[in-house]
This record gives sequence, C-alpha cells and structure tokens, in this order.
Amino acid sequence: MPQEHQLNRKKSMAQSGKLLLLLPALVLLLLVQAQGARPAAASKAKPTTKCAASSVTVSQSNTGDKAGYDPVFEVTVRNTCRCAVRGVYLRSEGFASSVAVDPRLFRREGRDYLVGDGRRIEAAAEVRFRYAWDHAFRMTTATVHDDCS
Repeated sequence: MPQEHQLNRKKSMAQSGKLLLLLPALVLLLLVQAQGARPAAASKAKPTTKCAASSVTVSQSNTGDKAGYDPVFEVTVRNTCRCAVRGVYLRSEGFASSVAVDPRLFRREGRDYLVGDGRRIEAAAEVRFRYAWDHAFRMTTATVHDDCS
C-alpha cells in the first residue's frame, strides 16, 4: 500500500508540474490576444493628424505648348483628404522656369515651395500652375496642415 500511495503521489506531482508549465503559456496567450485587440480599439481613437502629406497629390503633364524651345508643363496639386488643407508645401530640387510662375500659386519659401499662397484647398479641390523648362521637375508634397474640425 505505501508503494501505491507513493506512485499516486508521483502521478499527482507530474500532473501538477504539467499544469505549472501550462499556466505561463496560458497567461502568455491571453496577453498576446489582449495586445492584438488593443490596435483595433486604438484605430477607433481620434487621430491627431487627419490629412497626411500623402493626401495631397501632385501630377504634371506636358501641355504640348512651347515657351521658346522649352516645353510647358501644367502641375496639378489635388487635395484628396476629406478635410480642407492649408499651408501646402512642395519639395522640388533644382526647380526653374523659363517663364514667370504666378507667385500666388507657387513660390519658393526656404527650401520648399508654397502652393496657393498657403490658403485653404478644399476637399477634392486643386491648384494648377504652369512652368516651362527643358524637362519636368520632380515634385513631392513636403508639408500639409489640415483644417479638420
């Protein structure tokens, strides 16, 4: 009988040991699930910036016109955000034009170029301007401030 009692005791200890090993794994699993649920809840939180630089697109097309020997390009700066934006700056390394560009539409300020005098560009609205050079310049959105309320 003592031998049977010892055998039962060993089985009980083995089961307890397995349970103790299983417990941390269970806690870890619960933590991972809770962490996974947190981003979904955070996505419902109100973002601090609603319109990123990527919500203002810049496209260019060759108009087919010439200014002397230089082709004329039309640039369209479009607000694709659901809110109005203001203070839109473009970055364009080495930009030049052989014709005057209306400074109310596009002018250098520091290392970037201010679009539309920095005024509001409503949702789905655009600002257009033209320049002429022997090639198109790459233009990317550098800064945007949203007017979301």
